[in-house]
Amino acid sequence: MCFELDSEPPIPRISGAAVSHEDLVLESADGNRFAAFRALLDDGVSTGVVILPDVRGLYRFYEELALRFAERGHAAVAFDYFGRTAGIEKRPDDWDYMPLVQQLTHDQVQADVGACVRELRALDCSAIFTVGFCFGGSNSWASAAFGHGLAGAVGFYGRPSRMIELVPGLEAPILALQGGADQAISHEDNLGFEQALRDAGKEYELIEYEGAPHSFFDRKQEEFQEASDDAWRRTLDFVAAHA
Repeated sequence: MCFELDSEPPIPRISGAAVSHEDLVLESADGNRFAAFRALLDDGVSTGVVILPDVRGLYRFYEELALRFAERGHAAVAFDYFGRTAGIEKRPDDWDYMPLVQQLTHDQVQADVGACVRELRALDCSAIFTVGFCFGGSNSWASAAFGHGLAGAVGFYGRPSRMIELVPGLEAPILALQGGADQAISHEDNLGFEQALRDAGKEYELIEYEGAPHSFFDRKQEEFQEASDDAWRRTLDFVAAHA
């Protein structure tokens, strides 16, 4: 997984924000029921964010991230990938998730993204974005090719090879926030992704943070706070620009 279980998003809380949150069970078009977490301002929203976690699925880091988005006026739904195979119940910290990750398909992930998008549209969100991390980063970009009507897709340290064949079908702008010292994703991988996006005439921005490793976006990674601050600013600016 990308983050330790006690990690938190490296984003300041906004004290006094009137935010409500709720554990949900959503149902995708293929009948899958899965766990999700929703956060939103009590006085109304116009923009929605679907949060795609790393390989471990839904846990505290992503619930906290949903709250940080909500404090800034964006309704957010973070969801779990494993309703089909592990059910909707909370799981122990040391559960064996990788065999279930290997069973997941693009279509299954995107069916669940679609259910989250419908949940946000039911709240009258007029523009919806995806934001994902690692496994969720590449699936976030891929979401822009699955007919969800997204306004944009953001991926933190996603692996381009997982979705690069989908680039011609992208229907929304892409923001890629990559670690320059990522041990799993090379500079050449990022260059290839950029070239594919450019060749297909897609709107995109790809940022590589020099010296930043995989999973740099973490309060525990204090030495990369500057990169985290910039990535968060770019994410909010991207949402504001395309909403």
